[in-house]
Amino acid sequence: MNRQMIRPAAALVSIAGCMVGPDYQRPDVQVPTEYHGTAPTTAPATQPVERLTVVPGSAPVDRWWTALDDEVLDSLVDRAIQSNIDLELAEARVREARAQRQVIAADLWPQFNLGGSHAYRGSSLNAQPKTNEPGLEAKAVGVATGALNSVAFAARSGTMGSGSVLTSVAVQQMSGRIQEKVNKVTVSRDMNLFQAGFDASWELDIFGGTRRAMEAAEGQFQAAQEDLHNLQTTLISEVALNYVEARGYQKRLAITRQNIETMRESLELTRVRFQAGLTSELDVAQAAAQLATTESQVPVLEALWHQAVHRLGVLLGRPPGALLADMQAQGPIPAAPPAVPVGLPSGLLRRRPDIRRSERQLAAATAQIGVAVADLYPRFSITGSFGTQTRDMQHFLDSNSLFWSIGPGVSWPIFEGGRIRANIKVQTERERQAFALYHSTILTALEDVENALVAYRQDQQRWHHLGKAVDASHRALEVATERYRKGLADFLSVLESQRSLYLTQDQLAQSEADVVANYIALNKALGGGWQTIEEGND
Repeated sequence: MNRQMIRPAAALVSIAGCMVGPDYQRPDVQVPTEYHGTAPTTAPATQPVERLTVVPGSAPVDRWWTALDDEVLDSLVDRAIQSNIDLELAEARVREARAQRQVIAADLWPQFNLGGSHAYRGSSLNAQPKTNEPGLEAKAVGVATGALNSVAFAARSGTMGSGSVLTSVAVQQMSGRIQEKVNKVTVSRDMNLFQAGFDASWELDIFGGTRRAMEAAEGQFQAAQEDLHNLQTTLISEVALNYVEARGYQKRLAITRQNIETMRESLELTRVRFQAGLTSELDVAQAAAQLATTESQVPVLEALWHQAVHRLGVLLGRPPGALLADMQAQGPIPAAPPAVPVGLPSGLLRRRPDIRRSERQLAAATAQIGVAVADLYPRFSITGSFGTQTRDMQHFLDSNSLFWSIGPGVSWPIFEGGRIRANIKVQTERERQAFALYHSTILTALEDVENALVAYRQDQQRWHHLGKAVDASHRALEVATERYRKGLADFLSVLESQRSLYLTQDQLAQSEADVVANYIALNKALGGGWQTIEEGND
């Protein structure tokens, strides 16, 4: 192969270190130095629930749900991570993005193709060269034969000198060979053509368009990974939340049934006193009405419990009713840990998957600007081919049948109606949108944490006050019932005390579940959970 033919291509390769377009740099976003909602709670330690505090300096716990100390919940979370359908979908998207990255990377390498063909074709005689005109073969043979005959005559007459012997037989033999040569030179109307060989092409990434495309594909791949992490965080939170809700509904059902039994006893008491003439039928009717009203709450709470358990089943990748038997046994509402580490706001940039995803999307959008700018510059390539071509198979592997070619090529868009520069502007504006989304995602994350901290702290105080309200309602019912038995008070005071006790007990159970739900929401806002899954996969 001629070295001079390779030198232009080598020169192009030697300058293939340039990349047009902006280089990505992670934005420096200012965040607060601490959370405003990390002030310690003022609830006293002598309340029915333990005092709960947040620790602003310590890093959040990754496996935060294990702090609830509930083996059933731990098992449900592990099973959800293994079997959730939405996680399978997100994992498939990650694999798709990884494959797309490999598709882009393939453009950096030479492309080789192996091919072969056979064609039987007929050519137009009118399109053949003039050497193939009808009768030309006979004329050529006749002229050559006449010349030979003249030579033979001269030899016989002695005009050629001694030693020159050329008989008519020799003339005929030479004439036949001339005919054979002429037949080989002329072109047939029909012919076979056999061909096989390699084709190669290599587009040199002189200005970095393909490498920028690889950067964009890498950013999208990493964004897909963060989508998966975000879904993992959400899944763990959803499992924990629905589990706590189911336990909360169980406790509220138990409270409701307990109050129903108390109200039935009151109804029986009023009937006895009515039959003894000690009270009016109004007391009996009021007791029956309150009992029926309380009993009406049972189907509502049972429906809510079923819905929470159904949701748990789906989160675990199973039919909605698959966990009904497992969750039927009464279980307590998990207790939130006494201290919750929340870290610093700057840690959210590393922990929250949605922030990490937005940052990777910004990196990909920045790289796409370089892809668009590269279209302004020429494209250089090297192409080559090597193979064999013949009209008959018996000469297919002959050296005379070989062909080859190699050389550089260039393509440079001169005029496309402003399409390239318009596309650069499009990609630039998309990069600005990605930056705005990144900034907005950070602010939303900070808002989520602050809201969760406020709700967590305030629900603890509400829980404390409701605990005292339940104690007071218990005492009020005892006094009202005793005074009614002695005829010192009417039945209305008993009804009001029963209603108040049931209401405060139900609210206390809701508040207990709400505190744990806010603990779950806080850890979700802090972006915890997916890290332990990644460690397990590693």
